[in-house]
Amino acid sequence: MPYLLVIGDKEVESGEIAVRTRKGVDLGTMKLDDFISKLQIEVNSRGKITLEDSL
Repeated sequence: MPYLLVIGDKEVESGEIAVRTRKGVDLGTMKLDDFISKLQIEVNSRGKITLEDSL
């Protein structure tokens, strides 16, 4: 889950961060707390489905 967070003058003014994937896909701007929440969901969902579950 590699992400690039951009915090420039515009982001400081709006109180948000610009989020991009490592491949350069722009995910838009969001509040830091919202990004952290989404990241926690992504982290928690990894490994929940086992090979047995997919059979």
